[in-house]
Amino acid sequence: MEDTDDAILEAQPPGRHLEADVVLLELSKAGATRARTLPAGKIIVLSMLAGAFITAGALLAALLVADVESVGMRRLLEGFGFSVGFFMVILSGALLFTEVNVEVPATMLSRRAYDIRHLVLRLWVLAAFGNLAGAFLIGQLIGVAHQFSATDLATLVEIAETKARFRAEGGLAGWFRAVVSGMLGNWLVGMAAFLSTMGRTIIGRYVPVFLVVVAFVATGFLHSPANMAFYSLVGPTGAGPGWGTGLWWAILPAAVGNILGGTLLVAVPFWYAGTRHATRRSTTTAGTATLADA
Repeated sequence: MEDTDDAILEAQPPGRHLEADVVLLELSKAGATRARTLPAGKIIVLSMLAGAFITAGALLAALLVADVESVGMRRLLEGFGFSVGFFMVILSGALLFTEVNVEVPATMLSRRAYDIRHLVLRLWVLAAFGNLAGAFLIGQLIGVAHQFSATDLATLVEIAETKARFRAEGGLAGWFRAVVSGMLGNWLVGMAAFLSTMGRTIIGRYVPVFLVVVAFVATGFLHSPANMAFYSLVGPTGAGPGWGTGLWWAILPAAVGNILGGTLLVAVPFWYAGTRHATRRSTTTAGTATLADA
């Protein structure tokens, strides 16, 4: 089955975008390659880089909207700022938890992970911890090197409080709503990773990232790495919600929802609907007929 997937990828015409039903094959191949070839240390470093890039995008997003009163323009500029960080991840090959939430299920569904499930799961776990470590470290360095204006700090605090907004409802119901928001967050950001994989030029990869990330920011759905980034920026200032609030109400439920969203709303539907299944069935049928004729 893995050989069939590789043959489909190799048959794609050069110089044009990948078809949607082939993108999941590309993502599954990337997940399997990373799981097989990257030792734990390199996974952590690449994940820390991704956390740092997302934090840089979060910082740019906050600075761009600090003095903007128009709600629509704020959402557009915040989306642009955050898309910069996400695109740095895409182009550099860094490991972002959100992207891994699509790659890993795609790898498991394609059966590329049949003999390396423990390595694939290790990739998933280390990516999350590496993102948090990278965001925290860069946040500390920014806290030393940069002094926020009152307006910039107020914007960061406002965003951080918004990320933990379900705390006001509290209890299991609040946590459940945060998880669902995380599912929808990884549906959109996961689709940004999915669509960027289709592109074969820098512009072709960035345009869908920008459009989908703007949509994600405008909706306000939760995204665990983004929440890590904003709390890492606010933390050194001593203002706003503390790390306890951030971890319990913004980062952990969002992470659970992001895993579910990347799996159930992106990987599984495209895996089920992909025309490659028809290709495999026809290949199997042809092989069976040949044996019968013999």
